[in-house]
Amino acid sequence: MAHSVLIVDDAAFMRMMIKDILTKNGYDVVGEAQDGQEAVEKYKELKPNLVTMDITMPEMDGIAALKEIRASDEDAKIIMCSAMGQQAMVIDAIQAGAKDFIVKPFQADRVIEAISKVLG
Repeated sequence: MAHSVLIVDDAAFMRMMIKDILTKNGYDVVGEAQDGQEAVEKYKELKPNLVTMDITMPEMDGIAALKEIRASDEDAKIIMCSAMGQQAMVIDAIQAGAKDFIVKPFQADRVIEAISKVLG
C-alpha cells in the first residue's frame, strides 16, 4: 500500500509541484491544506503517514501547526519546507519534532530522499 501524504503550503503552485513529485514516485496524496489551522484539522481527519509542512503561512504558521499535531500524535512524521534564509525557524521546527526539512526551490530527488528516509 502506498504511503499517504498531506501537503501543507499556502501557495497552490507549491502544493501542485509537491503533489506532482510525490504521485510520480508512488505516494498517495490524501489531502492538501493552505494554512496551519487547516493542516491540524486535516491531519486529525486523514491520519496521513507523513506531512510536508510549509513554515510561513497565514492564520497559523507551520511551526505552530507542527507543535499542535505533535501534541495530539507524538508519532506524527512531519517534514518542513522552508525558503532560503529561514535556518533559525528550521532549528525551531526540528526541536519541536520535525523529522527533516527541505529547502525551496525543491529538487525532486531531495524531496523523495527526505520522505523515503523518514518513512523508512
